[in-house]
Amino acid sequence: MRRILLATVASLALSLPVLADQRFEATLAGQAVLPGATFLPPPADAPEYFHLSGRFTGAARNEAAGSVPSVSLPGYGARATGLSLPFRGQPLQGFSGIKPAGDGAYWVTGDNGFGNRRNSPDAMLMIHRVRPDFQAGGVAVERTIFLSDPNRVAPFPVATEATSSRYLTGADFDPESLQPLPDGTFFVGEEFGPYLLHFDGEGRLLRVVETRLDGEVLRSPDHHALSIPAQPGAAIPFRARRSGGYEGLALTPDGRTAWAMLEQPLFAAGENRPEGAFLRVLEFDVGRMEWTGRTARFRLAEGATAIGDFNFIDERRALVIERDNGEGDPSLACAAGVESTHERPCFANPARLKRITLVDMGSTDAEGFVRKIGHVDLMAIRDPERIARQRGDRAPSASETVLGFPFFTIENVAMVDADHIIVGNDNNLPFSAGRHLSRVDDNELVLLRVPELLRAR
Repeated sequence: MRRILLATVASLALSLPVLADQRFEATLAGQAVLPGATFLPPPADAPEYFHLSGRFTGAARNEAAGSVPSVSLPGYGARATGLSLPFRGQPLQGFSGIKPAGDGAYWVTGDNGFGNRRNSPDAMLMIHRVRPDFQAGGVAVERTIFLSDPNRVAPFPVATEATSSRYLTGADFDPESLQPLPDGTFFVGEEFGPYLLHFDGEGRLLRVVETRLDGEVLRSPDHHALSIPAQPGAAIPFRARRSGGYEGLALTPDGRTAWAMLEQPLFAAGENRPEGAFLRVLEFDVGRMEWTGRTARFRLAEGATAIGDFNFIDERRALVIERDNGEGDPSLACAAGVESTHERPCFANPARLKRITLVDMGSTDAEGFVRKIGHVDLMAIRDPERIARQRGDRAPSASETVLGFPFFTIENVAMVDADHIIVGNDNNLPFSAGRHLSRVDDNELVLLRVPELLRAR
């Protein structure tokens, strides 16, 4: 009888839901690298202006290619990153959203360029089809689609307004998430508005969708309808944070519904404080191209400041990247009272919390919070076979059978098959150096074996 009872209990335990946010292990199955210093020529019909990029990243306009050495972002210590601005050509950088394209290839979206509207009017917006080779370790770029607005869909003047090609730039939009639709078009989550953008298969803008939350238009300080008031001290009405728009855009497997997740918490209405340690998730009807009015809330893990990507793995469950703002291996953190210098660099703000979280979008509590099922720690990826191709700068005592993913912005996650997920960083070229102390980050894609996570419910 006791054996029967124990067997029954074990059977019930296997069938019960996983406890909230259980930790699972991730094992490295492959690592593919596209070098950070990868540049593309602009299209043949683009203005000559786009043969140089990054001329506005300093205090003044700079037309002298390669004249200013790049350094790490403010707050991350004085560290050289090994490249010099402006660049000849357009950088292929900043993967900010990923989706399988079939046959081992993936669609990825580029970032806005160099980080904000002001410094990116010469950075062209792109979508790429890439193919990582996890055996050889490289990433092939099979196709690049340059985004444009030839039919004058944007409700504001774009940077190339007076040209016939009307290519879009980082002064116009900030793409951060990507979903190919069943009809061959692309749906993009954007941060400046924040907007949802709809492009055809050739990258031509079809529509710009304003965000509506609780019946109100939701805007960030970079929304193109906002301007500086004529009177000092006058308020500018916005609730979404700068660089806090749609970092995640998840499409249900049937292609009918998209859920758009903001990167950072909204400001409380009329106040300079967050409304809470959670992110808004808004439902969108793809067929009607309208917001449904239905929303949910994603509670950030303690220590997390933002999310990086959001993709469904079935009709209910989805993967979300949670992260802090740190970059670099904690084993080389700057000692207390010590500042990083070019001569003796250290990680002033090392990575601590980087994880992939599995959620059940079909289960919310009375306050609208989505149920977290479990997560894997990207700072502790198992590598028992030592297949990692680059581990970066770490303390000599660091384990050779553990790989960290210590990037500031990790913005790509999708399910590959029943056992594996793919994860990638946004390298913020040329300002992020999280893998190495004094070298710009590459675009890394890692294949992780996570069967327990993908089976959890």
